Amino acid sequence: MVKQENAQRLVIGVDVGTGSARAGVFTVDGRMLGTSKQAISIHREGGVIAEQSSDDIWAAVAASVQGAMAAAGAVPSQVAGIGFDATCSLVVLGEDGVPLPVGDPAYPDRNIIVWMDHRAIAQAERINAGGHRVLDYVGGRISPEMETPKLLWLKEHRPEIYARAWQFMDLTDFLTWRASGDLARSVCTVTCKWTYLAHEQKWDGSYFHQIGLEELADEGFKRIGTKVVPAGMPLGQGLTAEAANDLGLLAGTPVGAGLIDAHAGGVGSIGAGGPAALLGTMAYVFGTSSCTMTTTADPVFVSGVWGPYHSAMVPGLWLNEGGQSAAGAAIEVLLAFHPCAEETRLLAEAQGRALPELLAEEVANRVAAGADLFSLAAGIHVVPEFLGNRAPFADPHARAIIAGLGMDQGFDSLVGLYVAGLCGIGYGLRQIVAAQAAAGAMVDRIVISGGAGRHDVIRQLLADTTDVEVAAPEADEPVLLGAAILGSVAGGMFSDIPNAMGAMSRFSNVYVPTRSARSAHQERYDIFERLQLAAKKAP
Repeated sequence: MVKQENAQRLVIGVDVGTGSARAGVFTVDGRMLGTSKQAISIHREGGVIAEQSSDDIWAAVAASVQGAMAAAGAVPSQVAGIGFDATCSLVVLGEDGVPLPVGDPAYPDRNIIVWMDHRAIAQAERINAGGHRVLDYVGGRISPEMETPKLLWLKEHRPEIYARAWQFMDLTDFLTWRASGDLARSVCTVTCKWTYLAHEQKWDGSYFHQIGLEELADEGFKRIGTKVVPAGMPLGQGLTAEAANDLGLLAGTPVGAGLIDAHAGGVGSIGAGGPAALLGTMAYVFGTSSCTMTTTADPVFVSGVWGPYHSAMVPGLWLNEGGQSAAGAAIEVLLAFHPCAEETRLLAEAQGRALPELLAEEVANRVAAGADLFSLAAGIHVVPEFLGNRAPFADPHARAIIAGLGMDQGFDSLVGLYVAGLCGIGYGLRQIVAAQAAAGAMVDRIVISGGAGRHDVIRQLLADTTDVEVAAPEADEPVLLGAAILGSVAGGMFSDIPNAMGAMSRFSNVYVPTRSARSAHQERYDIFERLQLAAKKAP
């Protein structure tokens, strides 16, 4: 329950995604009063390397918080707490928090290996070959997107940096440390991406010895986290004076332990039905990549789906986490292959829109005029695994397939390619739902969030392709809301995360699968799986 003396106070959520930092100022009932966004730089190289700067990110965070406060017309004394979420990227710091380069030493500011970076595929494969028991809690196979393969790559390829490092941190934990001075790690980050066993409340030192990171265990895990705390727990003494000055807030403002960005989206979206409705509900964060999160009362082991993780999103409950390594990004790459894409992109930009947004509206207009999605897709089939299959096959080597293309290079075929790509995203999601159901983690409802899934036609298409009801949160920015919920708990406005979720979130609409489309989608889904299998057999 909300405490009445805090009823008029505000909370701030900060979200650091792949390309930007955003902040939102919220009321106690979940209304966003103001928001601001700042771009952050990313260095890409060879389709594998992705690096960022923690100093650049903190500067963007500071600017976005100040901008959101100005947009909300709020004053620092109103802020009861602040929460952070971020991508699961690896931050490397030397003594006194000085950035250490993770790649080219000529760029010492680039001290982050971004989540999407796949430089550690070989290390991940070696770790998986060892078959350690901790792998049971990451779906049986560790991903190169997780942190221990990246740490092993760093040790093997940048040994001097690895040796000099004072702290290795998930980006979320870096932000809360920078804000509060507290080195505590969130149970979310270290459990989901670092192999911490939250249900046993410990690291397994034998794993680190087996894979070649024995010094981390021998030194008592001091560089990766000796203090692991629940999400939303107040850290340190709140904002330090330096951080408060950077953010334009008051020193001592409570700072909540953070979440990975997708998990913040789950917290900000699935709680509208109250604590009892959390079970059987999948959070689907549809952004550059996608993430699926399903909450269960007991641990469920699903091959190729990360987890089960204890208390990684909702305290006391277990979490299975899947997703697609490229989702919104896959659609953008897919469209870029089409000869008509550049002309249409320029048209969209002239209207102040992105190309996928223009195409979504075009599809909606055609459907409203009587067209069906299957005629729009025009026999085109897409397996959009440009960056591998995160779940349920945990195959970083998987690649995309496009079948059924003809000679048409006009706008209609661009629309068809777009629809087929969205169907491919939906069928990939359907595979994750099916794999979880087969293991005992049933999904009755999918709650969608993320910028790539805002349009009604996309949400309905996902309901149809998965044959599962899709709900949309009322919040325009559920990831920001999830981060703000952490701030509300840290600031004492709510007793715990489930109560805050129930009070601060609502659904805006529900999309029921179209019965008449089931057989056609089943046929396309069967083709999707056959194409996927053919790609696996290709030399």
